[in-house]
Amino acid sequence: MIKERIDIENIDGQLFEIKVVEPESSKPASFTHYLHNHKNGVSQFYKKDALAFVKERLVKKYPNEQITNKVAEEALQYLIFDLKKSVPFPAPEKPKFKFIDLFAGIGGFRIALQNLNGKCVFTSEWDKYSKQTYKANFGEIPFGDITKPKTKSYIPDNFDVLCAGFPCQAFSIAGRRGGFEDTRGTLFFDVAEIIKEKQPKAIFLENVKGLRNHDKGKTLATILNVLRQDLNYYVPEPQIINAKEFGVPQNRERIFIVGFRKDLGITDFKYPEPKDKTAVLDDILEEQEVSVKYYLSTTYVQTLRNHRARHESKGNGFGYEIIPNDGIANAVVCGGMGRERNLVLDDRLTNFIPVTNISGEVNREGIRKMTPREWARLQGFPDNFKIIVSDAQAYKQFGNSIAVPAIQATAEKIIEKLNCK
Repeated sequence: MIKERIDIENIDGQLFEIKVVEPESSKPASFTHYLHNHKNGVSQFYKKDALAFVKERLVKKYPNEQITNKVAEEALQYLIFDLKKSVPFPAPEKPKFKFIDLFAGIGGFRIALQNLNGKCVFTSEWDKYSKQTYKANFGEIPFGDITKPKTKSYIPDNFDVLCAGFPCQAFSIAGRRGGFEDTRGTLFFDVAEIIKEKQPKAIFLENVKGLRNHDKGKTLATILNVLRQDLNYYVPEPQIINAKEFGVPQNRERIFIVGFRKDLGITDFKYPEPKDKTAVLDDILEEQEVSVKYYLSTTYVQTLRNHRARHESKGNGFGYEIIPNDGIANAVVCGGMGRERNLVLDDRLTNFIPVTNISGEVNREGIRKMTPREWARLQGFPDNFKIIVSDAQAYKQFGNSIAVPAIQATAEKIIEKLNCK
């Protein structure tokens, strides 16, 4: 390795530790994307900003030295060798296909498709805490707001699959055809725009079950019309997939939309059949005693009981729920009653001294919330998935995420179709 005045091999690795901050620059994202894609031809989309990022850091570290582009490039190449040492989920060594991860959250799609030997070549996510979790687990910072043209400009060409768990928004289509232009102002429009520009071989979209009936079915009809007619993709009827049928004890129904570019000649597609319905709550519970902070106070337990009694007196089914160990959890969600509808009984607590401010005492019935790790398991995330954020953010992130096994089973069917052509 050629050295100038900077000893490349002794560069302090901490110099390139990146914190996810807002407002963001695209340079840190480009830097990490370049490190991940230096071998596959995608690096050209990220190299300019990656070099600029490295040069800025070196200038700051060595203000009295002349930092040339050559020095910056050597430093960049050196850093590639150190990439996989601390990343729990590195990309496969010999990937079979490439995909992009839009509205990436904490990387559920990425884990699923990497398990199938896929290589992620671009990712975007706007939430800064989700970005922190994503970086900790994949060694890569997602680009930001996908609605911005600058963010879209970093998306490479010639990837195989576009993945997007896009948020559902209402379309105003009254009296109109419900085509591509009618989706402007919605996040689906940005997905459609990328599909139109990049022409991936396949698309894999995920959304809440309610999308099927949203706005009396008009929203889904518009989406399918855009994909089939405007963008010219073969799109079979979307299907509701339940996570509990794919190895996790969670009753979580989501709508999956799959499509293939018509020139590939793919004219049929079957969603995966249920693989494993045997998982129960006991399979994902913590093996050791958990912190007292997850146990409800006596005051809160009584509040929940009173709340449910009021609703039951009105004929409503709303209220907290304690899931038996041989049962199936309700869908985890990021807000509202998400945690209270998935309480568990755990009598192993030995220290009842509160570690947080609570009203009343810690209940002696063993009623507690699930831990973030248990929520991660309900979504099919491996135990080596790093949880580096607060509990509040972790619940939000896993509640917003996807069930990895259901995504992987469907993605496997997609890849099978692509490989047979």
